[in-house]
Amino acid sequence: MSTRSGEARTRAEASFKKEERAKEGAKAMMEYQANAKATREKTARLKALRLAKEAADNAAEAAAKTASDKAS
Repeated sequence: MSTRSGEARTRAEASFKKEERAKEGAKAMMEYQANAKATREKTARLKALRLAKEAADNAAEAAAKTASDKAS
């Protein structure tokens, strides 16, 4: 009789560990997805800032060139 209860306990522990691994896996996946989303958002923000700076630099360069052409 104790053998059966021991086997049942072993199966129950295995089932519990399997559920715990599944929960941990789901939690890890959620963290991974959140980090990936944050990285994409940060990259998009930095790209927008870089493009705005490049546009401003190009406009300033064009204005300086126009001013130097008028001065000549």
